[in-house]
Amino acid sequence: LEHWINDGLMAIFFLLVGLEIKREACEGALASLRQAALPVIAAIGGFVVPAAIYIALNRDSAEALRGWAIPSATDISFAIGVCALLGRAVPRSLKTFLLALAIIDDLMAIIVIAIFYTDELSLLSLALAGLGIAGLAILNLLDARKPALYLLFGLFTWVCVLKSGVHATLAGVAVGFAMPLTRHEGGESLLARTEHALKPWVSYGIIPLFAFANAGVPLAGASLASLTAPVPLGIIAGLFIGKQAGVFGAAAAALKLGVAEWPADASMLQLYGVAVLTGIGFTMSLFIGTLAFDDDGMLTQIRVGVLAASILAGAVAALVLGLAARR
Repeated sequence: LEHWINDGLMAIFFLLVGLEIKREACEGALASLRQAALPVIAAIGGFVVPAAIYIALNRDSAEALRGWAIPSATDISFAIGVCALLGRAVPRSLKTFLLALAIIDDLMAIIVIAIFYTDELSLLSLALAGLGIAGLAILNLLDARKPALYLLFGLFTWVCVLKSGVHATLAGVAVGFAMPLTRHEGGESLLARTEHALKPWVSYGIIPLFAFANAGVPLAGASLASLTAPVPLGIIAGLFIGKQAGVFGAAAAALKLGVAEWPADASMLQLYGVAVLTGIGFTMSLFIGTLAFDDDGMLTQIRVGVLAASILAGAVAALVLGLAARR
């Protein structure tokens, strides 16, 4: 069951991520260089600094170093959810910034998964997967509007990627990129219709199922020492300290140098609060952890670290953003 959730249902999660990345890149917050500069630079800082902190704290263990990417990922659903709970305390411009940053963060995580968490490759399966992706590209060029065609080629590509050694969820991204954005007779594009149809299923079905299958932490024998072991400490320090330092530092530098636009109606304290919020790394961090390790003891340490850091980041971000709003 866990295998089907992680390799099957999570492919649908990544399909939604692919749709969001394409939409934002074509007509959203990433559509122009000037618009994209701030979230892109901030996302790079927020990806590199947490990884560096984790590596520094686990440099003596080759096995533990396999998890270097765990604290680099932001959970888009939970981060946006906290923003929604805070309402007007977070300016609309910063919500857009956070969404764009999290989407770029997901794209970098996808690249990391493809390069660093791939088993031995089957060239035949990869070639067949290439044919499936070529079919998806042709459907896009022909502006095909029947979802069943994309589903057919997507399933074929998913099976081939699953057998190739590359993680099967990446097939979902390929299908998302292939969906056309063309609007016909004033209606929604196929991409927009698919995104709207999938979002509730992913938010209320797939993510909770993934959490149920992967986030359980046995509390028997738990102690403070379980948080201070190198792996959970690296994750907590990376997500809570590294994320805010990387995102806020990179964003502040970009604004100071004039290479990015200041978010409208936002203060520096509010920007910092959103940077803290990026330390919520639940879904993607746990997912990378399941790819990096298969030892139950190590997975428990990862879950403890991710959950502790995510709760801490969410609580502190809410306090900072609430204070900024009152000011």
